[in-house]
Amino acid sequence: MEWTPALVFQVLALFLFTGLAEIGGGWLVWEALRDGKPWWWALIGSLVLVVYGFIPTLQPLDDFGRLYAVYGGVFIVLSFAWSVVLDGAKLDLGDYIGSTIALAGVGVILFWPRNSGDESDGST
Repeated sequence: MEWTPALVFQVLALFLFTGLAEIGGGWLVWEALRDGKPWWWALIGSLVLVVYGFIPTLQPLDDFGRLYAVYGGVFIVLSFAWSVVLDGAKLDLGDYIGSTIALAGVGVILFWPRNSGDESDGST
């Protein structure tokens, strides 16, 4: 795959939408079951989580494992951002360092030069 600015934007936007759906849906269920919000919050959250399951299939990346590995790093950062904005969490140095390491890993995994069909480069 050849990276273009448009492709990078598409991949990052889909990761953002994926994360917002997963975190948002999970948060709605959490709020209903743990913090006493109305039952329909859990219902809406569950529906959002179903939608979340389909969003990654829109990615132009064709390696399921690599896609989810990269998404894992994005998820870490989005989870912290969500908790700061919606729950008033205060991050500490370990949170910032861990998120930075995760994003560095995302960059390495996502943009590492690979030759399609060449097994010697470690790709699958």
